[in-house]
Amino acid sequence: MNHEGIGWQRPAAVDVGYPASGGARAALVLSDNPRFEQLTATRVTWLETVAPYEPGQFYKRELPAVQAVLAELPELPDLLLIDGFVDLDPDGTPGLGRRVHREFGFPVIGVAKTAFRSALHALEVSRGQSTRPLYVTAAGLEPKSAADLVRQLSGRHRIPDALRAVDRLSKGLDPGMSLARNGS
Repeated sequence: MNHEGIGWQRPAAVDVGYPASGGARAALVLSDNPRFEQLTATRVTWLETVAPYEPGQFYKRELPAVQAVLAELPELPDLLLIDGFVDLDPDGTPGLGRRVHREFGFPVIGVAKTAFRSALHALEVSRGQSTRPLYVTAAGLEPKSAADLVRQLSGRHRIPDALRAVDRLSKGLDPGMSLARNGS
């Protein structure tokens, strides 16, 4: 696999939703190209219980849900987008993305919508007409390559279509993107 994005044939994006009634809904969308021009499959997993939210320890709440939805796949993705940070600071304090990368080995790109006070290493990426940047971090590929890929992701808006789709799925909604009918 090329770390510049050429050759990624099983990219995925993951997100976790937390309904007011409790539990968690982990959602994953797959594509056959790293721009996520169309989805080839989706997965949703329900967890009855989740850890309480702890600032700076978000992985404790989210990692079990990500593990559960990845376990449903017949083959792991070769690239994963997450809504959040890979590392929490320039010293490499691991966030959710780093922990996923360590466990599964594939490259992980973190795409955060808001700045985290200690994530001074995150690269700002502007998309669409938005003046508000996204904050990109990465494990398993160069941060600049990750930022370039985020700029090129399908979608005309600030939030790439793949992340919008997986966010909708994590909330129990239709992903809002076309699903390729290729037998997946």
